[in-house]
Amino acid sequence: MLYWTAEVTCMDRFRNDIIRQKFGVTAMVDKMREARLRWYGHVLRGKEDSVRKIGLNFEVIGKRPRGRPKQRLADTLHKDLKVAGVNPDLALDRERWRHDTRIVDPATKRDKR
Repeated sequence: MLYWTAEVTCMDRFRNDIIRQKFGVTAMVDKMREARLRWYGHVLRGKEDSVRKIGLNFEVIGKRPRGRPKQRLADTLHKDLKVAGVNPDLALDRERWRHDTRIVDPATKRDKR
C-alpha cells in the first residue's frame, strides 16, 4: 500500500524501511510486539484465578514431539520483554508500563479523555 501511495514500483528497487520512513510508519513487527506487551501487562494485572493467567502459566504434561521445539508464547514474550527492556514486575504500575512498552511511534498514543 505504501509503494502504491509513493508511486514506486518494485523495479525502482527501494527498500521497505526507506518507504516506511518517508511516510513515518513503523514496521508491523514492532507494532505487534507493542500489542503483545500491552496484552501481557493486562494479564499480569489480572486476578490469579482468571482464565487468561491460568492459560499463560499452563504446562502440558507428556512428552514433546521430536525435532525442533515449537515457538511458544512464553518464549516470544520473554524476547519482547528483553527487546523493550521492561521487567514484568512493573506491570502493576500501569502508567510506567504504558510508558515503557510504547516504543513504536506517537501514532499509537491515544488521546486522554
